[in-house]
Amino acid sequence: MQLRGDWTALALSDCHRARALRNELHTIAADAHWSLASLARLDHIGAQLMWQAWGGKLPEKLEANEAQRRVFTRIAGLRRENWKKHMVDRFNPVTLFGASILSMFSQLGNGVTMLGQLAFDLLRLARAPQRGPWREISANIYNVGYKALGITALVGFLIGIVLSYLSANQLRTFGASIFIVNILGMAVIRELGPVLAAILIAGRSGSAITAQIGVMRVTEELDAMRVMGISHGFRLIMPRVIALAIAMPLLVAWTDVLALTGGMLAAHLQLDISAAFFLRALPDAVPVANLWMGLGKGVVFGILIALTACHFGLRIEPNTRSLGEGTTASVVTSITVVIVADAIFAILFKDIGL
Repeated sequence: MQLRGDWTALALSDCHRARALRNELHTIAADAHWSLASLARLDHIGAQLMWQAWGGKLPEKLEANEAQRRVFTRIAGLRRENWKKHMVDRFNPVTLFGASILSMFSQLGNGVTMLGQLAFDLLRLARAPQRGPWREISANIYNVGYKALGITALVGFLIGIVLSYLSANQLRTFGASIFIVNILGMAVIRELGPVLAAILIAGRSGSAITAQIGVMRVTEELDAMRVMGISHGFRLIMPRVIALAIAMPLLVAWTDVLALTGGMLAAHLQLDISAAFFLRALPDAVPVANLWMGLGKGVVFGILIALTACHFGLRIEPNTRSLGEGTTASVVTSITVVIVADAIFAILFKDIGL
């Protein structure tokens, strides 16, 4: 059976003609010898009509060139993906919940693998630091740290003002205005500073990391790196993890300073507490252990954000829809991981610095 002419959307625009042609092809014996060598043009519409007539698989005796076979391969992949999604959607909520649990464990396994690879890459860097990706590390510190100073300063300053105003109204009622220093210092240095900085970096830099790696997947740069023998972990993941581990505690300290400045300004306006009194009382109100705890949280949060962003970036498929979904999932997961880690810190170190 030799097919000729144009098998395109324009040629098959007549629905009745296309349906009749598909039925005619379907009646031919399945073991017939098919030849596509005389086709003038073939697109996905014509290939899909043949695919349906052949019962969703290629005939055993098919004469087709490489380009034509690639079209059928893409159709087969789309069919399998849509079939799986349709089958999962038809099942009951218990099945959907189980599929979500299995997907979560699969991603946890990939995360543990990435963490182990990071450990090996750090050992490799320690053995030969002169061959390390220092330029990538420096560039990521600049992009993640320096470029985020503005947004973290603005948000920290405004949060300090809001917290101070809300606390001042309550403290004035009980005549305990001087305790505004304790509330602001403990809340900002121990909790709000690290969490605010981490959430901002997860939304700003985490999404950028995922998008960068995802675009490299779309443009096949990751495949090119693998062909050239360049490790993804050593050149892509480790520089970003190191950069965030260095930049995050500095951003936490920066956010703390601006938040306390905003709170100090609001306290002066609301409670007539001078800046000199505020700065003198702050070291006594907040033990230094809280500062080290906040900076330590910054290091941990930075590592978690970098690993999460790289994990979702490497999982992106080479299409724009997957790129958008992966970036969104990266931001949401990073913020969730940061909050969970902060809760764990609060439980483990509940008796320290209080």
